Parts: sequence; C-alpha cells; structure tokens
Amino acid sequence: MPTIKDVAAVAGVSTATVSRVLNGERVRDETKQKVINAIRMLGYRPNQIARSLKTQKTFSVGFVVPKFDPFFMQVAQAMESVLNEKGYSLIVCNSDENPEREVGRVKMLSEKQVDGLLVVPTSGTAPHLAVLQQQGTPVVLVDRMVQNMQVDCVLVDNVNGAYQAVEHLVTLGHQRIGLISGRLEVTTGEERYRGYQRVFEDYKMPVDEELIQIGDFTIESGYLLTKKLLGLNRPPTAVFVANYEMTIGALMAVRELGMEMPRDLALVGFDDMESTRLAVPPVTTVVQPMWEIGETAARLLCKRMEGDSSDYPQMYRLKPELVVRSSSDPVQRPGCECLLAGMNNGR
Repeated sequence: MPTIKDVAAVAGVSTATVSRVLNGERVRDETKQKVINAIRMLGYRPNQIARSLKTQKTFSVGFVVPKFDPFFMQVAQAMESVLNEKGYSLIVCNSDENPEREVGRVKMLSEKQVDGLLVVPTSGTAPHLAVLQQQGTPVVLVDRMVQNMQVDCVLVDNVNGAYQAVEHLVTLGHQRIGLISGRLEVTTGEERYRGYQRVFEDYKMPVDEELIQIGDFTIESGYLLTKKLLGLNRPPTAVFVANYEMTIGALMAVRELGMEMPRDLALVGFDDMESTRLAVPPVTTVVQPMWEIGETAARLLCKRMEGDSSDYPQMYRLKPELVVRSSSDPVQRPGCECLLAGMNNGR
C-alpha cells in the first residue's frame, strides 16, 4: 500500500507539501497538480482517522436538499467534483420540504462534526443555522435565502427567469396566462411569482387572480392545479409552471385531458431535464445553470472552511436561460384572446 512518502517521492516534493495539499491548504497550482497526479497514479488513500485526529477536521461536508430530485442531484454532483479535489466527502440528506425535518437533518450532520454545511432551506427563517454559524461551522445557502441572517448564498435570478418565460408567451399573443407557482414563503416561489407579475405590469395588462395557483413544488400539485386551471369557464391559453416536478404534473394533466400542445395550450416550465426534452412535444423551459450552482457553492464553502472570510457574506445570482421548444409554438385558434400587433411598443 503506497504511503505519503511514496507520493512525495513521485511528485518530487516534501511530505509536508503533500500533507498541505491533502488538507486543502494553499499550495502553488503547479505543485498541487503534481501531488494530485502522484496520488492518482499510486492509488494513494490517506488514513482518514489519523488525518482527522491531527487536523481536528472530519473532511466531510453536509448538503441538505428539499428532495432527491434530478435538479438537486445534479447540483450535488457538481459540488462533489469540487469537494473531492479538496479531499472532502459529501453527505447528502433529504428534508422532504419539511422545516422540522430540515432541523433534524442539520442536527445529525452537526453531530457527525461535518466541517461545513450546504443547505437548501425549506422556509424563510433558519435560527438553527444561525446557531451553527455562531459555533464556527461555515454555512452556504443554495437556491433559496432566509430572512434576518447574514450568510453566504448561491442563487439563480428567478425573477428574470420567470420574466423571460411569461414575456415569451405574451409576445406570442397570449393574454390569459396561468401561473402554477411554488410556496411563496421560499425564495424560488416568491421570486418566480414576482417575475410573472412584473411582465403584466410592464405590458400594462390586467392580472386575473383566478389564473394564479400556488402549489408546493410537487408533481401532484402541478397535476391538480393544471386541471383546476383548465376546468375554468375561461381557461388560460397558456400556462407557466414554476418548477420541474410541477411541470411533470402539468404534462400528465394535459395528456389526461386529451389536449395537445401548443394547439390547445402553450406551456412553459422551469428547469430542464431529460423528461422535458423528451416530452411530446418537447417543453419550452427556463434552464438553470445546475453545474455552475453546485461548483460555485462548493468553492465558496471551501473558501470559508479554509478560514478566508473576505467579502463575507457573498451572494451569487446566476443567470438562467429560456430555451424555446415546440410546447409554446405560436398558434391561432378560436377563442384565443390575443394582443394586437405592435404590442411590444407598449412597454
């Protein structure tokens, strides 16, 4: 079994330098790469117990997600790629969108003495995370913010993403545009709701509150609320669904009702996964930079775990992108309430 001395000999550095690389300390990039290459070539595995005793670190990081869905698992994969390079392992836990369960998962990770925490909060407040911060555990919020807490966070520009989605439908001629939003007490739900409202303000169009439905980010709520919207006396001609799982539920409802997109309904979702690309027709969606979210959050947490508190707290707002597909193609059909040509001039 190779030892740290073997790694040092192959890399042409001292054992102290190898140790600094393993501990995530600052080393010249060229030297660091030599050590990493030697570790890979030899298949060296450090003794984690001895390492922890020496450094008083567990070299583990916790990530609490609201659900094990494709979006958060891709974010976790990106985080792990960064953390593994720094010698950390990642423990992923599910809060199931339940604040009490989130507190329990955070407590469990704290008892395991993780060196840092990445958290997608399930509500607008998080006193349990503030306590951890006071105890010296670095915390980075992902995807959502909380109130009354100074904390690093990595978010997406949800207002702009929702704005792009709804404006796209407006420019196709739709006025009766439904919204299926997530819970408004969390950042993603509230900000995407705000982006929807802002389009109507900018285009000086009235908002029909009957077309706004608040779900809970689940497939079931997307399914039920889509059926509710399409069962109205004056149903929407287009619907914006504000997350991936609710979009899947909406697609199930549209199919069950025997409707065709975009002939009977134009649909735009949020988050881009294989299911939305493989749907018939493929779904127009707001694409979040999942890999960038994960990498940015992990790098920021590593910076804090290394003792660098510069620019604290930092907030990153990453840009989403609207990808237009066949589910929202322009259509002319009886009863579609469309704006007159040249409406863009009214902004």
